[in-house]
Amino acid sequence: MEYKKIQPKKIYEQVASELIDMIREGKLQPGQKLDSVQQLAENFSVGRSTIREALTSLRAMGLIELRQGEGTFVRKFEPSDITYPIDQALLMDKEDIVHLLEVRKILETGVAITAALQHTEEDLANMKSALLDMEKATGNEELGEQADLDFHMALVKATHNPLLISLMSHVSELMVKAMEETRRIWLYSKVSTLETLYEQHARVLKHIEKRESEQARTAMLDHLNSVEEMLKDYLK
Repeated sequence: MEYKKIQPKKIYEQVASELIDMIREGKLQPGQKLDSVQQLAENFSVGRSTIREALTSLRAMGLIELRQGEGTFVRKFEPSDITYPIDQALLMDKEDIVHLLEVRKILETGVAITAALQHTEEDLANMKSALLDMEKATGNEELGEQADLDFHMALVKATHNPLLISLMSHVSELMVKAMEETRRIWLYSKVSTLETLYEQHARVLKHIEKRESEQARTAMLDHLNSVEEMLKDYLK
């Protein structure tokens, strides 16, 4: 058996990762000006060329911006274009996440209606497989999160609408990225919460399978309202 060799991270990649972590943890806030290249080089004990490469990487990800004559700033989240890079989800604040949850409600209740009417046996099998993984996920937060995402993506794929699938995929990735730590802690760390999520997904699937479109829509809305309620302490 052949194994790929693990390549060590380049120094500028390590610096970029550290800056990303600082944005994620709120140590660097949207709109905040970064230290000068010289100051950053001294802080990280690296050369200025390394800092420039790290900043170029972050600019490509859409996380920072260079303002001529002013310096380099952490970008503010801009919801005006849904095709912004996924990494910009790190710039989302709590109000942005509330808006994102609202978008999910609008999209996924419609998805549930269409999936109930358009699904195939293969679509049902994919949803049932994701639901089974969720049932097995007790004590495994990463598996629970992945199974949850897999179920919602299997559901949207059952609409057989490529534009809707693409849009829902982007929104789901934004949600996971924006709350990759908080969402996991709140939704998947407690057995009782995971069981509740499982039951809610099972209810949606039951109505999908029976082609009960309106009941599927209501079950999906109830599920997303419940998720929002579970996250209310964080979202405040």
